Amino acid sequence: MSMAERLEEIWIQFHREIGAFIRSRVKSEALAEDILQDVFVKIHAGISALRNESELRAWIYQIARNRIVDSYRARTDTVELSEMLTETIDEQDKLITNLAPSVRKMVLQLPPLYRDALLLTEYDGLTQRQVAERLGLSISAVKSRVQRAREKLKEMLLACCHFEISGHGKILDYQPRCAGCCEAEESCP
Repeated sequence: MSMAERLEEIWIQFHREIGAFIRSRVKSEALAEDILQDVFVKIHAGISALRNESELRAWIYQIARNRIVDSYRARTDTVELSEMLTETIDEQDKLITNLAPSVRKMVLQLPPLYRDALLLTEYDGLTQRQVAERLGLSISAVKSRVQRAREKLKEMLLACCHFEISGHGKILDYQPRCAGCCEAEESCP
């Protein structure tokens, strides 16, 4: 596939998604279009340096985030607190997105009584009262199971990865100690 064909394929695959992402973060439609065009200019200029095709989506989103931040900086010399928080939230979203498949696999490895309570509350969005009714348990039993499931999941994650945590308890970064946090087939002990 030629470079032009590859770039056209990327445009077709990502321009709507990235455009929506940008529009959700800037006020002006014209500015959003300018940023979208800049993102694809950067993609064109840097696609040959992309070493791992599986990182394409994350790489494109990082370019978009950087262009959005650049547009704010061009508008003002100081970055407002709300803009810094948005960037931090975006980084949190990226970390969570990277870890989500591994966390799901770990949840599925929990003993059934903990796994079911956690799946119903965290993944299905049921309240603990609804889970208690569904499983025929007391609310305190469900609360206990969810709490124990979270503790066991935390132990599994800490055995698998080293986390850098902010003073406010937010994950800043992580380093896998094994394949479990890297979306591999097998997880850590």
